[in-house]
Amino acid sequence: MRIRLENGRIVTPQGVLDSADVTVVNETIATLTPLSGGKADRIIDLDGGWLLPGFIDTQVNGGGGVLFNDQVDVATIAAIGVAHARFGTTAFLPTLISDTPDQIAAALAAVDAAIEQGVPGVVGIHVEGPFINEVKRGIHEARRIRRLDSDTLALLIAPRRGRVMLTLAPELCDESDIRTLVEHGVIVSAGHTNATYNEAQRAIAAGLTGFTHLFNAMSPLHHRKPGAVGAAFDSDAYCGMIVDDAHLHPAVVRLAVRAKGIDRLMLVTDAMPSVGTDDTEFMLQGKRIMVRDGVCLFEDGTLAGTHLDMASALRNTIAETGLEVAEAAVMASATPANFLSLETHGELAPGKRADWVWLDDKLQPLGTWIGGERLTDTEEFARAAQ
Repeated sequence: MRIRLENGRIVTPQGVLDSADVTVVNETIATLTPLSGGKADRIIDLDGGWLLPGFIDTQVNGGGGVLFNDQVDVATIAAIGVAHARFGTTAFLPTLISDTPDQIAAALAAVDAAIEQGVPGVVGIHVEGPFINEVKRGIHEARRIRRLDSDTLALLIAPRRGRVMLTLAPELCDESDIRTLVEHGVIVSAGHTNATYNEAQRAIAAGLTGFTHLFNAMSPLHHRKPGAVGAAFDSDAYCGMIVDDAHLHPAVVRLAVRAKGIDRLMLVTDAMPSVGTDDTEFMLQGKRIMVRDGVCLFEDGTLAGTHLDMASALRNTIAETGLEVAEAAVMASATPANFLSLETHGELAPGKRADWVWLDDKLQPLGTWIGGERLTDTEEFARAAQ
């Protein structure tokens, strides 16, 4: 299929084009060139908007009224994909927050099944806890927190169809276990951690490559005790960042961009079931969470994930940092693709998947394509997921 893109700004690794011809073969971009004349099978007028690589979100707890922890099955994963595709997310990791070993096993199996059945967008799973530090648990339930044991380690390192990302507190985990996880392809990230700088650096030396929602629920940067944040800054590790005007002050976002750069910072949503709905509350492991002014809060004021989508995260980042659209887009696509070693994702270029999002000139989402096919509404996306 040859698609002609006109009258817009198309972000490619070589620069921003105002028009292009794209040939899609087997869900992959075969060619992408400036307009060359000739016949096109489909013409898309971008109406002065932006065409960006599809967003990749490594932390998605829920959306569309459903929470992954509540029902770990293919239908739930597809529903989450429906909700987030409306906002430009074309690849995501359903995220299970601290839960039982049986629920972890069920979640891993559900993601395998979703990938096998071709649910659009799902590329793996993020297991966030329960191997975390209670003093930095946030909304995670204290009774579920525990140490990583040999049985769960064996479960996590078993062969899977997609990526497996694990968030843990490195100070409560043996470095040999981190090495074992990494040797078997698990992507290890530090989060909900009270690690010292040295403890975090030892974990990095053992193979840890990420920091989950940088700054939030981790030991802070102090001039004599750099903590986990200091270790993140003083390394090549990738860092997820929640830019929702609640989790981070705009000055902190700017400082992080200066310290780490766009090639090591990833925009994440940490999204909850309310995303893609008008719901003002939901239940999280028996707790009633309220959505107030776009922020998800427990009754005691604890932040409980977010009501954030990736398009909003992109807009917020640009507003708070002054980055160009093409620069911020790297944090939403290419950087998470690199973190997850998704070689065929993250850019509009030959050899990459034909996943992209169309935004208007205010960066509001107008359309999402996965594998070269436009998913125009929830009903059509749901049919594609069957």
